[in-house]
Amino acid sequence: MLENREAIIAAQLMRIRIRYLERLPLELSELSTIASQLSGIEHDRPQIADLHHRLHKLAGSGGTFGLDNLSNHAQQLEQSAKDLLAQLDQGVTSIDCRPLAAGIAVLPATLGQFKLAEQHIDRLTMPIVHGPTNIWLIEDDTALAEDLKIQLQQFGYTVRLFSGMSHAESAAATERPDFIILDVMLANDGGNSTETLSQQSSLRSLGCHFAFISAHDDFPSRIRAARLGADGYLLKPLDVPYLVHLIERILAEQHTQAYRVMIVDDDIALSEHFRLVLMSAGMEVLAINQPKDIIASLTAFRPDLILMDMHMPDYSGPELAAVVRQYDTWFSLPIVYLSAETDLDKQIAALGRGADDFLTKPITDAQLIAAVRVRVARSRQLADLMSKDSLTGLLKHARIKEELAIELDRNRRSAKALSVAMLDIDHFKLVNDNYGHPMGDRVIQAIAHVLRQRLRKSDSIGRYGGEEFAVVLPDCDAATAQSILEDIRERFAALSFLQDGKKFSCTLSAGIACSTQYPQADGNALLSAADEALYAAKHGGRNQVQVAMANKD
Repeated sequence: MLENREAIIAAQLMRIRIRYLERLPLELSELSTIASQLSGIEHDRPQIADLHHRLHKLAGSGGTFGLDNLSNHAQQLEQSAKDLLAQLDQGVTSIDCRPLAAGIAVLPATLGQFKLAEQHIDRLTMPIVHGPTNIWLIEDDTALAEDLKIQLQQFGYTVRLFSGMSHAESAAATERPDFIILDVMLANDGGNSTETLSQQSSLRSLGCHFAFISAHDDFPSRIRAARLGADGYLLKPLDVPYLVHLIERILAEQHTQAYRVMIVDDDIALSEHFRLVLMSAGMEVLAINQPKDIIASLTAFRPDLILMDMHMPDYSGPELAAVVRQYDTWFSLPIVYLSAETDLDKQIAALGRGADDFLTKPITDAQLIAAVRVRVARSRQLADLMSKDSLTGLLKHARIKEELAIELDRNRRSAKALSVAMLDIDHFKLVNDNYGHPMGDRVIQAIAHVLRQRLRKSDSIGRYGGEEFAVVLPDCDAATAQSILEDIRERFAALSFLQDGKKFSCTLSAGIACSTQYPQADGNALLSAADEALYAAKHGGRNQVQVAMANKD
């Protein structure tokens, strides 16, 4: 079923690109005809405006479909048309349209010996994201919009196309997307969409994330996009893996686990009020009114933050904070006093007993929500810095080994199979040497994205070092693990990366070790076995998956 879906999508991509190339001669002929009829007077304004928009579309779509020379020349001619319109706006009565017409006349020569069968029209297979994210794409270049829609759908996004902002605004009356991608130049809206959006648009009231795309780098448009709060400004031809990485990063906070807050306060009514206020903000909250239950509650609830009263019968806040800090598990857990204590010296003394901050009662609901959000977000960021790789968001070397030990203990109790995989990008040094380290980072981010989207939430993924990754697959035998890793290998090999108009791809090799083949092995031994299998895959020709087999002798 999945193979059929991919084949259908690949065929759709091919048909779109073929149709684009088939229409090009007619499009270029029409441009040449319009340009040749220009007389150089005010009466030409509609025709020049039409040429400006159509050249803008060519500048963006040409490179996307592999015609970089066409894009470059169209971009230059687009600027020429823009300059002519500016002269008319300044009241010039006679303009010289001959350079524009001559440039348009030679556009067909930029196509060179391009053929449909060459690599410009290739199959692009992307990993599939589980869980729909709704994207609105506002783009009046039909061919480009359809191509981008299909590519985004390969990542599992739901994409809805609009040819202009007015159509999207009508839909915004009853719907709200997760993300909007908006072309800067839209003919149906009469010009630059950053200007239109900054003046008036119901799209702004949606409060969703959005990014602009453009065929050229326009600083005034970038400034307007920044003032509008845009999350990105991307240039055509679009690097789709980078666009997906941007969307994933921006939406990550929306999909993050709800903040977990534990309230310790003997005032039952007040703690219940705080609990409901924080729950109304989307948080998970546990309120305990018996301070002696704090450690058991911590173990069961595992909060991101403790809100604790400073003065309670039998036990003070500083005493409880000191007890919490006696446990290594909770040594870095944020503790915030929420107390009516206003004596600054006492507040400072209390902070010296293991707490991190002090909030004074009474506190408004809005202040409470904001204070908790800021502190939990900062705490999670610090936790991620300690446990996760900054480039990929995957677990660091030490943390993935810890997760393997935990899952292996659980595996031994349940008597189920557990598999460990080691993955490595083939010839990665050549990527850095040929395309630069920033592009190497993009490749590493891409494989991290594929791993996250193709593996289960119960699986653990870590960046083991450099371009090497480790994966822990609980309740997964060797055959299933090999099938999963083969799928990941094929999808990663199908990704296209774009650097200075050149496309390239990468492959990976992987080794797998399963606990059923190594029943007495600890986590380090399983990792070593998987690493040996990876080594065998490398020496076997790369771009393959090998399964480690224990020596029974």
